[in-house]
Amino acid sequence: MAPQRFREQFDHIQRSMPDVPLAMGPDDDAHPLYEKGVVLARSGEEARVVEDTVRAHFAATRGLLPDHVRRDGPERGRGGVTRIRVGDPALGEDTVPHALDALRAAEDRHGRRLVSRNHVVHIAVNACPGDEPVPIARSGSPNPAAAGTGHDPRTAVRVLVVDTGLVSDHRAYPLLAHTSGDTQTTETDDGGVLRQYVGHGTFIAGILAAVAPNTDITVRGSLNDAGAVLECEFGSKLFEAVERDGWPDVISLSAGSPAAGLHGLLGLEAFMRELRAHRTLLVAAAGNNGSDVPFWPAAYAALPEYADSVLSVGALRSDGEGPACFSNHGRWVRVYAPGERLTSALTGFTAPVPYLYQHSTYDDCRFGFDYSCTCRYPRHTGVLSEDRESTGGKPDQVMFDGLAQWSGTSFATPVAAGLVAALMTADGERDPRRAARRLLARATGRTDVRGVRMPALRPPTWRPVPVPAPALPA
Repeated sequence: MAPQRFREQFDHIQRSMPDVPLAMGPDDDAHPLYEKGVVLARSGEEARVVEDTVRAHFAATRGLLPDHVRRDGPERGRGGVTRIRVGDPALGEDTVPHALDALRAAEDRHGRRLVSRNHVVHIAVNACPGDEPVPIARSGSPNPAAAGTGHDPRTAVRVLVVDTGLVSDHRAYPLLAHTSGDTQTTETDDGGVLRQYVGHGTFIAGILAAVAPNTDITVRGSLNDAGAVLECEFGSKLFEAVERDGWPDVISLSAGSPAAGLHGLLGLEAFMRELRAHRTLLVAAAGNNGSDVPFWPAAYAALPEYADSVLSVGALRSDGEGPACFSNHGRWVRVYAPGERLTSALTGFTAPVPYLYQHSTYDDCRFGFDYSCTCRYPRHTGVLSEDRESTGGKPDQVMFDGLAQWSGTSFATPVAAGLVAALMTADGERDPRRAARRLLARATGRTDVRGVRMPALRPPTWRPVPVPAPALPA
C-alpha cells in the first residue's frame, strides 16, 4: 500500500482506541500498529529478564530514561504475557524500538524471541478492506445462496465466530435460526448512525449458515471495540470464548496483525499451544493489506507444528478469476475463497436502520491492481470512514433492513469454514482437521496468485459477480 494509505489506517484505528497511544511499525515490517511505550514478554522469569535488560540498556544510553521501565499490569494472565512499560508516550519519541534492540543479543543467544511489540489486532487492518457494506434490496438474495441441506441438532457442526457480536434483530433473518451469542452493546451513536463494524459478526454468521446449514453457530463479541483489541488481551479473549461453551469443531476468525518473520504473536502463544491439544480447526483470515508479510494468526498455517490445526484463507475477487486486490498473499496462505462483493445479512428484517454512509473514495486501486476492483467503485459519498475532508453536500443516508454487500478476507474465511463444516456433514466426519485436509485434497479449482497456482474454493451456491467495466474518460 502507498504510505498515505498506511497513515489512513493508523488514524482510523487510533480513533477506535482513543485511550491507547499507538505507533506504526517500520516499512520493512508491513507497518504493524502497536501500543507506544509498552512491550510484551512471556510471564515469569523471562519478563524479569526483559525488564532488567531494558532498564540496563536505557541506563547506558543517552536520552533514554531507565526510571520509566516497570511492569504494567498483572504479572501472570491467561494469555501468558506480561506488559512492560518502557517509556512515557507523552514525552515524544517512542521507546519501543530501543527496548527491542536491547534484547537482540539475548535473543540471538537463546535462539528465540524474548520481547515483542504489543500489536493491535483488528478485523480490517487497512481500515477498510475494499469497501464498506452496501445495502441490498429486500428482494435480493444472499451470495453464496443457502445450500439445500437441513439442520439436524444431533449432527450439527459447532462453529465459533470470534468477532464483533450479533445485531439485536439477527433472529429475524431465517438463515440465522441456529445462531446465538453476544449481541453488540451499542449499535448506533446518538445521531442514529451505525457504529463502525456493527453487523460484521452477523454478516459472517450469515455466510456460514448459507454455505453450511447444518451448523450451530455462536458469535462472540470479543472484538466489540470497533473490531480492535490489543495483543496482550487477545489471547485471554480467545480463551474466554472457547471455554464459555467448550471447544468447538471450527473457529472462524477474521482478525489479526501483520508481523514479519515466522515467529507469530507472543500474546497468542499460550492459546495456540492449547489449540494444538484439541481437535478444533482454526480458520483464519489472511488479512487485507495487499501484502506478502505474514499475518497472524493465519500465518501459523505455515509452521509445521500448526499446519494441521490452522487453515489460512485469502480472498478471490468478485468474478472468482484471481485474488482480490486487498487480499494478503504468500506461501503462508493455504487457500483462496470468494471474498469480494459477497451478500449476507447485516441486520434482521424488523426495522430499517438509517446509516450515514462512511466511505473513502479512490481513483485507482490502492494496491496497484489493474482490474476494476472495489477500491475504484465507492457506492456513496459523504461522511468519510477516515474522517478526512468531506466530499461536500449532504451526506448520503442509506437504510439497512436486511441484506448487504461487503468485501474482505473477513468474508472469505467463513466461506472456507462453511465448506469444512459442509464436508463434515456430507461425509459423516467428526474430525474438522481431517475434513479440512480432505477438502483441500479434493479441491480442483485453482487461481493464479502472482505467478503461483493456488487452491481455490468456490462454493456451489456462490454466483460470480462481474467486475465492473472501467469508466471511459469524459
